[in-house]
Amino acid sequence: MEKFEGISIEEIGGFEESYRKDPLCRAMTNALYNQSVNDAAFCHGGLAKAQTAYTIDLKTLPVTNQKSSGRCWIFSALNVLRERVAKTCDLEQFELSQNYMAFWDKFEKANYILESILQLKDRPTDDRVVCHILSIGIQDGGQWDMFVNLVEKYGVIPKSAMEETFQSSNTRAMNQLLNTKLRRDAALLRKAAAEGRETRGMKQEMMGEIYRLLCMCFGVPPKTFDFEFRDKDRNYHIDRNLTPHGFYEKYVGMDLAGDYISIINSPTKDKPFGRSYTVDYIGNVAEGRPVRYYNLPMEELKKLIVKQLSDGEPVWFGSDVSKMGDRKLGVWSTDCFDFEGSFGMDFYMEKGDSLDYRESAMNHAMVITGVCLDEQGEPTKWKIENSWSDENGDKGYYQMNGDWFDRYVYQAVINRKYLTETQLQEAAGEPFHLDPWDPMGTLAD
Repeated sequence: MEKFEGISIEEIGGFEESYRKDPLCRAMTNALYNQSVNDAAFCHGGLAKAQTAYTIDLKTLPVTNQKSSGRCWIFSALNVLRERVAKTCDLEQFELSQNYMAFWDKFEKANYILESILQLKDRPTDDRVVCHILSIGIQDGGQWDMFVNLVEKYGVIPKSAMEETFQSSNTRAMNQLLNTKLRRDAALLRKAAAEGRETRGMKQEMMGEIYRLLCMCFGVPPKTFDFEFRDKDRNYHIDRNLTPHGFYEKYVGMDLAGDYISIINSPTKDKPFGRSYTVDYIGNVAEGRPVRYYNLPMEELKKLIVKQLSDGEPVWFGSDVSKMGDRKLGVWSTDCFDFEGSFGMDFYMEKGDSLDYRESAMNHAMVITGVCLDEQGEPTKWKIENSWSDENGDKGYYQMNGDWFDRYVYQAVINRKYLTETQLQEAAGEPFHLDPWDPMGTLAD
């Protein structure tokens, strides 16, 4: 190993002298005494470009609220599906049960983790894959293909058939307890396997305990329910004794597995464009489809998104919302934040470098419902349906400016009918396997 080189006291003295001589440093020191870094770097002039008018602006239902949970991928996917229900039933307000989907996601993830532990039973506990599985455990995050797996196995139900509980809306303590149980079970399974004892019966008993724990926290998922509603004209309707699959087929009817492709924009050397990828050991339903992506340049991805919006269909997508955002105003914009000018130094990174060096990754899923196009047809800003309540932004709807979108959006789910034959063939190719800790898997953490 190359010997480390320290910083001398003399060098530190030079740094201090440079700081004291710089008027910008003195001004920012005063400014940062009683406000955040983001507030100090905020450019109010950028708001002139953030007006809430769009070339394409889909009429969608009021926003939802995931509260203190990381279920954004479930909320946003259900927000896409509920538009079909609202159109079929002529509704002004409606939500599908996020709690129902989260229950089965937690249950299936628990099984997926224990199956992974059994598959990796011969590796030491400090193996990087085993460490990753045990350290991440069960969290609230997920991916589009994981959502599709849940819909195919369990269907969907209205929120009225399985309402939120305190635990479903405030998941931190429950997740900690659930992961303690899973790590204990993992240790028992590995010991049993090392001693040559039977493990399948043990795992089944463990899953029974997980089911009971989830029922205590979320409630028992219904097998049948009645769907009652009033349409926009206040006419009353009731559809009795529906199953979750029956409800989906009758009121949603989307072929999620057959019609939609998950597309990413990852401009890194390890992921050439025009190829498919999958992430190992990330999933929920063990017998379901694996997480799968098709990588395209951003310009091609944006064209596909605009095509889908032009046909009146919103777009599920994933991005890094930790950058250059004002939650109260509801904007993510490179026009509204000037960190370089405020601090007198360069913070910019190319998108590929920001992924490779772990500066950025997907951490939130939402729905694109509109876009503003310039005279050349290029997107300048995007309308976003968030799931952080209606208290901020434009009644809970947010905006991303064009440059921010290019830099921090990593994934969108597109109907295959908008792709070319070449793109469809490439997307159907044998996927290249990515490590569980790849940045393209972070939304599932």
